[in-house]
Amino acid sequence: DKKFKKRSICTSHCPLPPEQIRELVPESQAYMDLLAFERKLDQTIMRKRVDIQEALKRPMKQKRKLRLYISNTFNPARPDADDSDGSIASWELRVEGKLLDDVSFVPGKQKKKFSSFFKSLVIELDKDLYGPDNHLVEWHRTPTTQETDGFQVKRPGDVSVRCTLLLMLDYQPPQFKLDPRLARLLGIHTQTRSCIIQALWQYVKTNKLQDSHDKEYINCDKYFQQIFDCPRLKFSEIPQRLTNLLLPPDPIVINHVISVDPNDQKKTACYDIDVEVEDPLKSQMSSFLLSTANQQEIASLDNKIHETIESINQLKIQRDFMLSFSRDPKGYIQDWLKSQSRDLKLMTDVVGNPEEERRAAFYHEPWSQEAVSRYFYCKIQQRRQELEQALAVRNT
Repeated sequence: DKKFKKRSICTSHCPLPPEQIRELVPESQAYMDLLAFERKLDQTIMRKRVDIQEALKRPMKQKRKLRLYISNTFNPARPDADDSDGSIASWELRVEGKLLDDVSFVPGKQKKKFSSFFKSLVIELDKDLYGPDNHLVEWHRTPTTQETDGFQVKRPGDVSVRCTLLLMLDYQPPQFKLDPRLARLLGIHTQTRSCIIQALWQYVKTNKLQDSHDKEYINCDKYFQQIFDCPRLKFSEIPQRLTNLLLPPDPIVINHVISVDPNDQKKTACYDIDVEVEDPLKSQMSSFLLSTANQQEIASLDNKIHETIESINQLKIQRDFMLSFSRDPKGYIQDWLKSQSRDLKLMTDVVGNPEEERRAAFYHEPWSQEAVSRYFYCKIQQRRQELEQALAVRNT
């Protein structure tokens, strides 16, 4: 649930074993139970997130009804009109539409406009009335198309006109019309490429056409031979062979009469068209994956948990110090001084033991005589090398 605020508690914050924590803080059992619950919750949420991510990769569509409204108005000629348009009779055709019961609308999100459901729209007027060059009105989608809520066509005329509307739906993902032979075989008229290939594979499995020795090949039955024109083929070849068997889908054809009869004014023809729209659940799933509304609160809780555990650790160190000192004060102080001495050497990189070296007795040890002899011997050898080098330079 999005509203569930998960308190992320990291076990790595606590360096102490759980048994010691329970000894020091008996109430920490609730904390341990919460850690176990969090692990289960993390696993569940991660699994659900993966399921949602996989679901978003697949098209999520639902069938809806798009109601199409076709109407026209007629403007009779007015001899007393000031402009040229008013002096000529004309009619205006309107093609509009909207989704019925648009439950997919999300507040804050712009509604889909009427033209966004179509790839193209062609209005074919009577060629005898408007001639071969002016009887077609076409709209085709381009990458820069501005969506609109409807289309208007205005033409001069004072007689009723028969027209034909050709609407090509914008299928996402694209759909194709099957070759008649393939359509009869699969029982599919128009479908996406992936669904067509899946139906072909189902037909192969149902009729046991896969070669038993070489699974890569399909032994064509008489129907496959008629369609693909070969007795045997690889299944991997089918997508390429389908190219010639898939055609653009049929447009929606609507015949309409543009009436100029004053008694027929404001009459509207309605048609319902099945369209596919994005499932509103998809946007909610996407927003759930991208939601960061509770990240600051979770981070704040993490910091509080970390500070609490650090405080417990510091208190434990102090407690251990006091307990050790109370049991053996002298031994503890000696151990503590040795530890401090080792730490001082590590921090200052000091060689030897300064505490012993500052005492006179340190230099009366048996090794001191030999150390002095070695020191002077090294100095004499160093001086001899310097003199030999100087004499060699003078001789050359």
